[in-house]
Amino acid sequence: MNLSQINQARQLKARLNKAQQELSQTIIEGSSGKGDVKVVMDGQQRVQSIAISPGVIDPANPGQLEKLVLTAVSDAITKSQKVSINKLKGITGGFNLPGL
Repeated sequence: MNLSQINQARQLKARLNKAQQELSQTIIEGSSGKGDVKVVMDGQQRVQSIAISPGVIDPANPGQLEKLVLTAVSDAITKSQKVSINKLKGITGGFNLPGL
């Protein structure tokens, strides 16, 4: 590897680090049940909060709430992944780098 390639690798690493920092500050919201359950996570897919409307809490039917939470989490993850892919695509030139 020559000096030019090393410098390019360093620049890529710096851009990736910056993108990861920006993603950690990006807020994404997923929801289900017409907004009865909301999940907020960052662009690195770390859950920040979960809000549940009291109206969907039915002690006689916990499975319904479980499904709503799961759907809201899945929605937030899907949105977060799309944001991450779009953010990193410009940096990596469309290459899918493992672990990013």
